[in-house]
Amino acid sequence: MYLGLDLGTSGVKALLIDARQSIVGSGHAPLDVSRPHPGWSEQNPADWIRACEAAVDELRSMHAKELAAVKGIGLSGHMHGATLLDAADQVLRPCILWNDTRSHAEAAALDADPRFRKLTGNIVFPGFTAPKLAWVRNNEPAVFAKVAKVLLPKDFLRLWLAGEHISEMSDSAGTSWLDVGKRAWSAELLAVTSLDESQMPSLVEGTAKAGALRAELAAKWGMQAGIPIAGGAGDNAASACGMGTVGAGQAFVSLGTSGVLFAANASYLPNPESAVHTFCHALPGTWHQMGVILSATDSLNWLSGIAGKSAGELTAELGDSLQAPSGVSFLPYLSGERTPHNDSVIRGAFTGLAHESGRAALTQAVLEGVAFAFRDSLEALAKAGTTLTRVTAIGGGSRSRYWLKAIATALGLPVDIPADGDFGAAFGAARLGLIAATGADPRAVCTAPATDATVEPVAALSDAYADACQRYRQLYPAIRSATA
Repeated sequence: MYLGLDLGTSGVKALLIDARQSIVGSGHAPLDVSRPHPGWSEQNPADWIRACEAAVDELRSMHAKELAAVKGIGLSGHMHGATLLDAADQVLRPCILWNDTRSHAEAAALDADPRFRKLTGNIVFPGFTAPKLAWVRNNEPAVFAKVAKVLLPKDFLRLWLAGEHISEMSDSAGTSWLDVGKRAWSAELLAVTSLDESQMPSLVEGTAKAGALRAELAAKWGMQAGIPIAGGAGDNAASACGMGTVGAGQAFVSLGTSGVLFAANASYLPNPESAVHTFCHALPGTWHQMGVILSATDSLNWLSGIAGKSAGELTAELGDSLQAPSGVSFLPYLSGERTPHNDSVIRGAFTGLAHESGRAALTQAVLEGVAFAFRDSLEALAKAGTTLTRVTAIGGGSRSRYWLKAIATALGLPVDIPADGDFGAAFGAARLGLIAATGADPRAVCTAPATDATVEPVAALSDAYADACQRYRQLYPAIRSATA
C-alpha cells in the first residue's frame, strides 16, 4: 500500500492506493483560512497537523489493515506559503498563504531586480514566498530576526512526520529563490531578502526519498517505522502526476479554489513577461508551465454565499445546454489576478446588469468570466512557446458539465473528462510515494486515466463567446483605471 497526503487550502486528504494503483480508501479533515485584514490570508500550521491526524484517523478507522501495509508515503500541498520556524523548530507566526497579497510592494521591488526573472524564469508575484519574507523583515523585524528555517506548507508536515527539513523542486520553484533551470537554491537571490541557504531546506527530486516516518507516529497509526517519504510535489505538479500530465504537450485545466491551466514541458521554457509560471516538475529533468487564476470555484462560492444557494444549485438552474452570453460580464478578480495581469490590487466586478438580470444571469456570468480567464492563460502559454490541442478537466468545478462546455467553447479546445476516480494531488502524491519506495520508472507509474467523455466546443456559440471574451478583456483596463 502507498499513502498520499495532500495539504489543501480547505482541508487535508489522506488517500491509500495499492500496488496496482487502485484506490483503497481515503480520509479528509477540513481547514479554515483566517483573513485578519483585507488582502491577508493565513493558516496556523498546528491546524495542518491536527487535520492530517484527523484524516489519517478517519482512513485508519476503515482500513487499519491496509494502512499497516503501507511501504511508501508521498506529500503534496498548496504552494508558496511562508512557514517561519525558529532554531527550535517552533512556528514564529501564522503561515502567509499563496493567495495573500499584502507583500505587493515588496514583490514589485524584487521583480524590478532583473536577476529574479533571469534566474527563476518567473515574475515575482506577491503570492510567492520571497516577497513575504521581505514583508516580514520590513514589518515584523523581531520575528524576522528569529527565522532559522523557512518551510513550504507540505514540508512543515514532513518535519512533523520525519523530523527533517527537506523540500523538492516543484514546490521550491514557487519561492522566487530557486534557480529553476539549474534546480538549485540561488544564494544570490536569497541574499536580496537577507537570507542564506542555511535557512532553506535541503532539496531532492519529487520522486526521491526525503525522510522516513518517525517511530512515534508509526506506532500511533499501526504502521511500520522508517517508511520512506517521497520528496513529493506542490499541489499542481502532484495533480499532474495523478493525471499522467508529465510529457510534453500534455495539459489539464483545474477548477479548484484557484484555476490552473497546466502544461508539461520536456525542457525549461521561461517567458515571465506573459505572467506564466514556469516551474520544475516533480519528475527529474522535466518542467511545467501554468497560467493561474486566483479565484475560480472561489468566485462561484462567493456568489453562492450571497445568493443563499449551493454552488450545485446555482449551476443546476442553467441546465445542461450552453447559452449565449447574456451581456452581463464578470471579472473574477476577487483577490487580484496572476495570469496574465500580475495585479494584486485589481478587484472583481459585474457589468451590464439590467432589471431582467436575475440570479441565473449572475451565475452564468461567473462561469463565463472564469472561462475567459482560462482563455487569457491559454494565450499566455502560447506566447511562452506551448501549443495545446486538448486539455483534461479536474477539480471540484469540473462536476458542472455546463462550466466545462463554457471552458471548451472559450478555449476552442476539446475538454476530456477522466473516468470516475480520484486523480488529484493526493493520488499523485501516493504515486510519488510508490516511486520513492520501489524505484519504479516514474513515467510507467504516472500514466493518464481513461477518458470517460469529451466535451467539445459549441461551434454555434463560438462567435458569441469571442465577442463576450473581447468585452471581458476591455473591462480590465477600464475597471483598473476606475478603481486604482
